[in-house]
Amino acid sequence: MQQNIRRFLVAIAAGTAVTWGIAQAQAPATQAPAAATAPAAAQLTVRDVYDRMEAAGYRDIREIEWDHGRYEVKASNAQGERVKLYVNATTGAVESTRTRTRR
Repeated sequence: MQQNIRRFLVAIAAGTAVTWGIAQAQAPATQAPAAATAPAAAQLTVRDVYDRMEAAGYRDIREIEWDHGRYEVKASNAQGERVKLYVNATTGAVESTRTRTRR
């Protein structure tokens, strides 16, 4: 009895594999949308952000944190003011700047 069940299961599995292969061969070739196949833009590392901010003239870079999909950088600008920068994680562009007031 068990041999008959095994043969039956093997036959079903083989039939399914053959049917699946035929279905795949007959399926029309479709291309995924370009957005789905395009690789995601590489995220900059903390070191990359540090180097870009330094090259842009910011000094005394104290802190770089990941915050809501972008980097938050605390540094000093060329005039010596303490600033908080919000930096795009893929391009390294400064999206916004806040000058910190001294208390």
